[in-house]
Amino acid sequence: MADKEIMATGRRKTSIAVVKLVKGKGRIFVNGKTLRNYIGNRPAVEMLVYRPLVLTDNQENYDVRVKAIGGGVVSQCGAIRHGISRALVKANEEYRNVLRMEGLLTRDPRVKERKKYGRKRARKRFQFSKR
Repeated sequence: MADKEIMATGRRKTSIAVVKLVKGKGRIFVNGKTLRNYIGNRPAVEMLVYRPLVLTDNQENYDVRVKAIGGGVVSQCGAIRHGISRALVKANEEYRNVLRMEGLLTRDPRVKERKKYGRKRARKRFQFSKR
């Protein structure tokens, strides 16, 4: 089907997405399912994933095959977006500036803060009683 596939890895929180970009009709498959079936009825999340393809005008040029692990569905979609962006830059270096301006090539460093001892969560404390 494809003469050449471009691979890239995207990350977000604890999610990792291995993205393969192949010439095709613009379909996205995540873990063997279509994107719409994988994320359910969430059009905003779907637009998040398609953003790098829309910006570079490649909606109908590539098929995207993804293996996503870890985290939740929305976090995985962020990792997929990061992976697609990196793969597009590998495919054509001219896309770098467009994707960089939108912040799609930067890995989002925010992760969940660890729980501290003597507390309920990272920052929440147990109820204080003066008397």
